[in-house]
Amino acid sequence: MTEPPIVPKLLDIAVTALGGSKRDGQVRMAAAVAHSLDTGEHLAVQAGTGTGKSLAYLVPSIRHAVTSGKTVVVSTATIALQQQLVDRDLPRLAKALKKDLGREPEFAILKGRGNYLCLNKLHSSVASEPDSEELFDPFAASRLGREMKRLREWSSDTETGDRDELTPAVGDQSWRLVSVGARECLGATNCTYGQDCFAEAARKKTGQVDVVVTNHALLAIDAMTEVKVLPDHDAVVVDEAHELVDRVTSVATAELTGSVVAAAARRAGKLVEEEIADALVAASEGLTQLLDASGTRRWLGLPDGAGPALASVRDAAWAVRTAVGPARGANLDSDAAAARSAALTALDDVHDTAVRVLTAFDEPDEAKRRDVVWTSDVPVRGGGFRRTLYVAPLSVGGLLRTRLFGESTVVLTSATLAVGGAFDTVAGSWGLPRAGGGDAPEPDRDPALATGKKPDAKIEWSHLDVGSPFDYPRSGILYVATKLPPPGRDGTNPAVLDEIETLIKAAGGRTLGLFSSTRAAKAAAEALRERIDTPILCQGEGNTGQLVRDFAADPSTSLFGTLSLWQGVDVPGPSLSLVLIDRIPFPRPDDPLLTARQRAVESRGGNGFMAVAATHAALLLAQGVGRLLRSTDDKGVVAVLDSRLATARYGGFLRASLPPFWETADRAVAVAALQRLSQS
Repeated sequence: MTEPPIVPKLLDIAVTALGGSKRDGQVRMAAAVAHSLDTGEHLAVQAGTGTGKSLAYLVPSIRHAVTSGKTVVVSTATIALQQQLVDRDLPRLAKALKKDLGREPEFAILKGRGNYLCLNKLHSSVASEPDSEELFDPFAASRLGREMKRLREWSSDTETGDRDELTPAVGDQSWRLVSVGARECLGATNCTYGQDCFAEAARKKTGQVDVVVTNHALLAIDAMTEVKVLPDHDAVVVDEAHELVDRVTSVATAELTGSVVAAAARRAGKLVEEEIADALVAASEGLTQLLDASGTRRWLGLPDGAGPALASVRDAAWAVRTAVGPARGANLDSDAAAARSAALTALDDVHDTAVRVLTAFDEPDEAKRRDVVWTSDVPVRGGGFRRTLYVAPLSVGGLLRTRLFGESTVVLTSATLAVGGAFDTVAGSWGLPRAGGGDAPEPDRDPALATGKKPDAKIEWSHLDVGSPFDYPRSGILYVATKLPPPGRDGTNPAVLDEIETLIKAAGGRTLGLFSSTRAAKAAAEALRERIDTPILCQGEGNTGQLVRDFAADPSTSLFGTLSLWQGVDVPGPSLSLVLIDRIPFPRPDDPLLTARQRAVESRGGNGFMAVAATHAALLLAQGVGRLLRSTDDKGVVAVLDSRLATARYGGFLRASLPPFWETADRAVAVAALQRLSQS
């Protein structure tokens, strides 16, 4: 075939066809991505809001896929970005580039198997055997019955079996009864419904396209297991890359409770002799007693009684698993095979997690351990808490270095990567060496590196900050309330409420309040509703998506909330001219995983606070501040009500991670600017 036009020309064609305008940052990013895909050198790109980074990586990715015949995987952290890529960007781009590429590029979205309806499970007895204790609630049982009826009706109409296409949605409990994970699946060749399997149809489609859009969790599963989830590919683009480590860590985290062990016993109860299953039930009761007595804390070693209790769970789970036998057999119909597969998956999870906790402390040096173990109370429906045991990797850098960077060319991009003005901190968490190559940032004992492969110490990567088309000093003000006292632990200071009242009144509403906790957001909303006339919405009082839409629709409205609003709100125009941040978003000082990571850095002579806590705060703070300007016409004020941003030693590090707004500590300046915006 004829060689397609070079990337700059294709980008021009795409931008013109899509009705956009040329942006220097987008051109620079597209050229850098094309170079990375051509040379195999990994690339990290910080691209500020308004750059048009989706086109900047999609155009070279599509060209690479078409000319090489190899698939490019694009991974995102959020469903919203996945939908934007698949429903808007890629369809328009494919049509725009069809003529110059010689054919229309093809694309598909790949979700985890659990996102698709499993016909075998739907039509088997497994779907009618819920495990949840919630079903002792008559209302929950009635709702489940209605939703299962809807799912059976929908199964006859849907062409994709994709949960996201089911409206209105059903609850997680109902969906679990009609879906399976990858380990629980019988496989198409062993399943009665294999020819009609929705998940298999989606997977087959991804093996025949140029660009596959997926999520960080599936990317992590593909890296962590020997079973390949993603289609063959030679390049990966990681968008929202600031979320990569947290998403991979989440996938690699396991949990154990007495009720989880008991549920595994119930699943296997009809498949084994009663006394064998009873031993696992007894082990579950022993685990519950252990956890109830242990309190909520990080384990630095096995507490008294933990060894025997966990060993009992491990041994009983293995005994039941052995008695169940293989999931597949010549004399098993698909219904029986599904029941066995579900039981074996639950038993394997219980057994493997117990083993992981029991072996977590084999290494006497805390900083060299693979895993971090802790207990926490998790709220349950209807009130109360369930004590849960967690085990998570101390680091995922080795895993990513070996199984992601070691096997594909990787482009990572986000609006926030240069923490404190440099890329090395975030890159080190990905397992990359310092910029320009060199030794790996962590020793080969990396806790997440359980693959048996020696890491490549000469990984080559480069970085680039293409800036933003926004004129930050002319469009935005960063106001730091230095006269307020540093935030404490005793709730919102009355002086802070006075400050918020003054600022919101000056802005005429139009305020997104980002708070460090749900309690702080609710308390502020309740207090200020009595003091100002404009409406205040608060996260938790309705569907978050609808709250954001209501906020965007009425410029006089303010919206208060917590974590998901720091990163998930895109409201350009006059409805948002003030972003309020109550305090620097440091992680909780008692967060067991981040505390362990901090100590590990300190054991190697580093500054644990700056490498972990301050970096976490810098990334989230930059995301929150980034809610203000969403288009080149936007103007406004970011008000940080935490004086430490200006007075603490780490304040300069945090400010270096933010866009270059015009800065002031004078409230009168911020108020006057907001009043002018409100009047205009």
